[in-house]
Amino acid sequence: MAQLWGGRFTKETDASVKAFNDSLRFDSRLYHEDIEGSIAHASMLGRQGIISAEEADTIINGLGVILSEIESGDLVFTDEYEDIHSFVEANLIERIGDAGKKLHTGRSRNDQVALDMRLYTRRQIDLMHSELKDLLQVILDIMEKNTETFMPGFTHLQKAQPVTLAHHFGAYFEMFRRDLLRLEDCRERMNYCPLGSGALAGTTYPLDRDYTARELGFYGPTLNSMDSVSDRDYVIEFLSDLSLIMMHLSRFSEELIIWNSNEYRFVEMDDAFSTGSSIMPQKKNPDICELVRGKTGRVYGDLFSLMTTMKGLPLAYNKDMQEDKEPAFDAIDTAHACVKLFAGMLSTLSFRKDVMEKSAARGFTNATDAADYLVVRGVPFRDAHGIIGRVVLYCIEEGRSIEELSLEELKSFSEAFGEDIYEAVSLKTCVDKRLTVGGPAPEVMKAVIENRKEWLATV
Repeated sequence: MAQLWGGRFTKETDASVKAFNDSLRFDSRLYHEDIEGSIAHASMLGRQGIISAEEADTIINGLGVILSEIESGDLVFTDEYEDIHSFVEANLIERIGDAGKKLHTGRSRNDQVALDMRLYTRRQIDLMHSELKDLLQVILDIMEKNTETFMPGFTHLQKAQPVTLAHHFGAYFEMFRRDLLRLEDCRERMNYCPLGSGALAGTTYPLDRDYTARELGFYGPTLNSMDSVSDRDYVIEFLSDLSLIMMHLSRFSEELIIWNSNEYRFVEMDDAFSTGSSIMPQKKNPDICELVRGKTGRVYGDLFSLMTTMKGLPLAYNKDMQEDKEPAFDAIDTAHACVKLFAGMLSTLSFRKDVMEKSAARGFTNATDAADYLVVRGVPFRDAHGIIGRVVLYCIEEGRSIEELSLEELKSFSEAFGEDIYEAVSLKTCVDKRLTVGGPAPEVMKAVIENRKEWLATV
């Protein structure tokens, strides 16, 4: 027996149709979820007296043997089976005989596959949650060590104001923290059990859907059988969450690629996470970052593939929905690989703190603080802004920084300048004085880091 239907048909399925229709080549990865759901279903059938207790035990034991044989490699997937459901059921019947034919009582492949995908998606959410926690810990460790590592902050890719490495990495911590919280939200919404919905209209058998939901770790059963078998919102939502994770990884990658360039030299990639050139012996390429950046588009494509598949489907189940699996599996595999590799790459980065500090000092990142200095001395801000603009222009022409100008030179622009200007525009002062919540001052950053450490320990 290689398929779960056929009584209505008088001819064999055309070989090309079978190949086009079959899904075992990709849905075989759902074997654990399919067997897990079948065990819960068989247990419920026995408890309800729909099949005998002995038959339920025989089915459950047989399913356990199949699971063990798949995982040991003794039982392999072959293309004679249509999908993972027919593979498991056919092998069960082969092992235990007629009792195996009773497993499908009170269910359809429609609610069966809906259950399998929910169980699989939930498991993958939990795995991604754990991987994001690891990444967040790596970022937090770097932040903790660099609350006084000065560097330029940027807008429009131009040096803007001085910040610290801890502050810059803290922005990515917040991004991935939101990603982790979104995963938790997604899991909450999708954690209801569709098993027992049948093809679309439930069943006349006295199923105990609350029991199977509890057995499988769900909050309870879904409450509309038509929606239950045709809902893939949770997969789309998960892929949306993965797309945001990939977007944040891609932004981070872009910055590290720039920082790794000869022009910036802010970071040095570890040899284990870099590659060389086949022709240029001096090259050390940030391939992990570049691949993460490239694979982001791939995950976006998987999301839009599934959204496009679902956008015109009438209720309830349609075969189009078989197309949910390949893009979902691809996006999930891609995101897992990217998060794990990125965390490893990030944990081995070397930071050139002296280069970062010199870049901040040479980039007029203290210009705003110089204008604020004049404001404190009674110069209207708009006038102060213009004065410092002229000072910067003069510095560019002279090839010097603001703090390298003599007091006499500064006074030629405004008599409001005094000896204390040099301390006022030092990188340390510029950063230390930014004490507003969310700012880069070490005092503020240390409080934020403690807050985030406490939060990370609870999720």
